[in-house]
Amino acid sequence: MKNPDLMKNQNNGTAGENACDGDLPYLPFLEAMRPLTGKWKIEIMWALAQKTHRFGELRRALPGITQHMLAQQLRDLEADGLVKRTAHAVVPPRVEYEITEAAYGLKPVFKAFIAWSEQYGPIARRQKAWAEKTMPESWQAAPPA
Repeated sequence: MKNPDLMKNQNNGTAGENACDGDLPYLPFLEAMRPLTGKWKIEIMWALAQKTHRFGELRRALPGITQHMLAQQLRDLEADGLVKRTAHAVVPPRVEYEITEAAYGLKPVFKAFIAWSEQYGPIARRQKAWAEKTMPESWQAAPPA
């Protein structure tokens, strides 16, 4: 059964305020993450954050991505307002892709995610493994008693 409070929040645009009141409190989070989930989307946005790319340049910047996958993900990102496609009326046709102001707005989120990873995630684990490999045994912390 759906929670009426959750339904009310979804209808008036304040789903994030009382999200924990509903049967499915993670729905606002899923909705927020949806534009970024999908194969290659983060990599595409990273490449476009560096500079504007034409389709072929972008494909070369992302080794392993297929033409079909790149085209699909660019369409999705454009529909979500994260990528801008500019078609120039020249022969041969020239199309350029760049990230939008909305995508630039995600910069603090990505910085926070990197900071989390440096403290708890893959970056921290990689740094710890490297330190343990290069640090003399006598310098390493003793195991907890």
